[in-house]
Amino acid sequence: MPPSGVNHGSNRPGVSLPGPRPVECGLFARRAGRVHNGAVSSAGFSSIDPAEVSGGRAWWDAAAVEYYTEHGRDLGDCDLLWCPEGVRETSAALLGDVRGARILEVGCGAAQGARWTMTAGALAVGLDSSVGMVQVGMDINRRTGIEVPLVLGDARALPFAADTFDVVFTAYGALGFLPNLAEVHREVARVLRGGGRWVYSAVHPMRWCFPDDPSVQASALTVVRSYFDPTPYAEREASRLVYAEFPHTVADHINSLTGAGFTIDHVAEPQPVPSEALRWGAWSPERGAHIPGTLIVSTHFPD
Repeated sequence: MPPSGVNHGSNRPGVSLPGPRPVECGLFARRAGRVHNGAVSSAGFSSIDPAEVSGGRAWWDAAAVEYYTEHGRDLGDCDLLWCPEGVRETSAALLGDVRGARILEVGCGAAQGARWTMTAGALAVGLDSSVGMVQVGMDINRRTGIEVPLVLGDARALPFAADTFDVVFTAYGALGFLPNLAEVHREVARVLRGGGRWVYSAVHPMRWCFPDDPSVQASALTVVRSYFDPTPYAEREASRLVYAEFPHTVADHINSLTGAGFTIDHVAEPQPVPSEALRWGAWSPERGAHIPGTLIVSTHFPD
């Protein structure tokens, strides 16, 4: 059963679906320019109408199975991989002792991380806005026999009561796909109990300054974009937004967290873990030795 406090009503965004509930965004930024089921008529950094922000979830619905086929071996079905640098929860222990804890994975994709916390003794639930990703998660539930409850919902309007969870986390989910980090942090603060932990990994802000091209070697890297440019990356089919990611600076991360009332405990910029680091889009061990690709932030909400 999911933790108490799940909103089962129909008058709030992100209401859960009946049964093993089908499940904002998958793990890790996808490779720029990659096309799924159709031609991208335009791609690059451009402004986005606020009303379009949620439109990118349709890409994840369509690409969910392909995404799992391509990356499922790296992610595992029951594992918490924080980043392409190869940091896994089994060794990093960023969440601490989760035995008996009520845990929410936001932007869970197929909920591999939430599933892992269940095997470690937690009472977990996963939330994602993509029906396609949730369906993949349900398939993994059936195959593994580890039935993590999956909720279809928006990270900006979590369908849970206040003070429900001891830990909330996300590994490359939700934050990079939304323009306003504070909206998510405020919702996480609302559903966390006093003393609860909010831990997340996201694209490192420096990552946006360099080419999204794995063929560019570290010795040839040059800055192609201002660190301070907030213009989102967008892909469109005709005039319809099908995919978007939003750059956020380190100051954006820190100020939005403290503004939501969080205490920052630790910030990490992991270097590649020998034998564990992945080649994923423009992430690679060679580049990771020179340029940070991931930002991991561990926080808690004061009692």
